[in-house]
Amino acid sequence: MTVAGPGGEGVRGVTGSRVRHGSRHGRRPRPPVDARCAATRPPGRPSGGSRPRLPRAGDDSGQAAVEFTGTLPVILVTLALLWQAALIGYTFSLAGNAADKAARAGAVGGPAACREALREDLPGAWDAAADCPPPGGEGLYRVSVRVSVPVLFPGAVNFPFEVPAEAAATAEDPS
Repeated sequence: MTVAGPGGEGVRGVTGSRVRHGSRHGRRPRPPVDARCAATRPPGRPSGGSRPRLPRAGDDSGQAAVEFTGTLPVILVTLALLWQAALIGYTFSLAGNAADKAARAGAVGGPAACREALREDLPGAWDAAADCPPPGGEGLYRVSVRVSVPVLFPGAVNFPFEVPAEAAATAEDPS
């Protein structure tokens, strides 16, 4: 089989094979991207984005913002509950420590020293009540303390329940 070459001369090919001129691997060269887009565009329609893109069905742009807006209250409530749990635990710690200090002071100085030690030990934002009785005859000075649990911020509003704590110290003779 003889085929005309670029200079008009004949090129001899193998029987059954195709002679390829100007393209790689026998494919026609693809037109540039702009030419393909222009070919699919309706006539009279300008190229570029002259019209705003309408959302397609199934388009999920902005979905993360919507989900975050929906989960933000859940996150904030969870943080508030964790903070409240920490305040309750801290109130238990304060009540136990205040009862110990009040019992030690009351064992040496009596009920007045017991109340003074309680006021000094607790931060001012926590409300507390103490039962500082006069020293008994059994050799122990017993103190009972009740500390109010704050709601989210100490010093603002308290829950209607109190954290109790008790302590005892060996009664000492002040002389």
